[in-house]
Amino acid sequence: MNDPLALTWHNDRYHLFFQYVPDRTSWAPECRWGHATSVDLLHWTEHAVALEPGDGDDGIWSGSLALDDDGHPTIFYTSVALPDFGVGRIRTATPIDDDWMQWRKGDVVVEAPEDDLVAFRDPFVMRDGDGWRMLVGTALAGGDAAAASFASKDLKEWTYEGLAARRSTREIAPVWTGALWECPQVFRLDGRDVLVTSVWEDDRLHDVVYGVGEFADGTFHADHWGQLTYGEGFYAPSFFRDAEGRACLIFWVRGASDADAGWASALSVPHVLTLEGDRLLSRPHPVVGEPAALTTATIARSGDYEWTADIGAALHVGQAEAPSATLTRTGSGLDVVTGGKTFSIPLTSSAVRVLLDEQALEIFTDAGAASVGAPASFTPQIA
Repeated sequence: MNDPLALTWHNDRYHLFFQYVPDRTSWAPECRWGHATSVDLLHWTEHAVALEPGDGDDGIWSGSLALDDDGHPTIFYTSVALPDFGVGRIRTATPIDDDWMQWRKGDVVVEAPEDDLVAFRDPFVMRDGDGWRMLVGTALAGGDAAAASFASKDLKEWTYEGLAARRSTREIAPVWTGALWECPQVFRLDGRDVLVTSVWEDDRLHDVVYGVGEFADGTFHADHWGQLTYGEGFYAPSFFRDAEGRACLIFWVRGASDADAGWASALSVPHVLTLEGDRLLSRPHPVVGEPAALTTATIARSGDYEWTADIGAALHVGQAEAPSATLTRTGSGLDVVTGGKTFSIPLTSSAVRVLLDEQALEIFTDAGAASVGAPASFTPQIA
């Protein structure tokens, strides 16, 4: 599995969709949309696949779900054709039943608008005044990452209105945003407009970045760009509003896998978003509960912990003699070493939250978040 999709509160439970390739533990372009439900965002029941290849789709890639004024849902997904799957088309699907267990494919409503595109996928549909707006992740031949902008009055007929935003891969300050924006999404938070997107370049997936500014008339103007996640574990987050209306994300956790057990990749716990000035922060949703104070230098049991990371202190995840990850507090941040690689997370306080759920490790500081997929050889005790 990989990208989480279209998480929506409906009929007193959450519906979560996700990109899925059954019977494999490696990626393939013939993706489906898996489907699961939950009443609490933590415990999920998996259902039959919602959308499968066929009927003109060689792969069912990422997208979103919109509810019209009467509460009727429409899925907008990326339909890809093999072998040239970089530039997709946007197609719809609607449910046959009110429980959203069966879906019927509809029309292709958007085609890639320009000849110089090298990638086009991941529609995000949202309300925009009296109508609707669709943003689609785009890569331009010249090296710019962008979000293409489309408008509609009825969710059926769409008009291309240019690029909502774009940024060159050569622009690195204050943060680099890659050559393609995957899963770009815009939402309102504390009176500001926020764009969140995943960073891609040359088939390599990087981190998640954001812009804070103003979205108007189909165009996003950033006052500030920043980095939301660190390392390469968190990717392709999906924006949603929880049942109380809070702005949230759920991420794909890369690297967590157990091929012998027959699974690869995981989804994060739900995160809730806050703005502190121009800085966007992602932290565990309140449903996760409160962490327990950590009094040892090693975590060998799944759980949710708060670690006091004094300068020079180190925390080992797994067995102390052969940890799957080591966290070390430096004078400028938190260094994470895993799989022979090192990355840093900024922090200004000593409080670090560490959430371990079998092979999935999530790390939170007061200034950033990261995830690490522990190798399958590490099986922590279950709390």
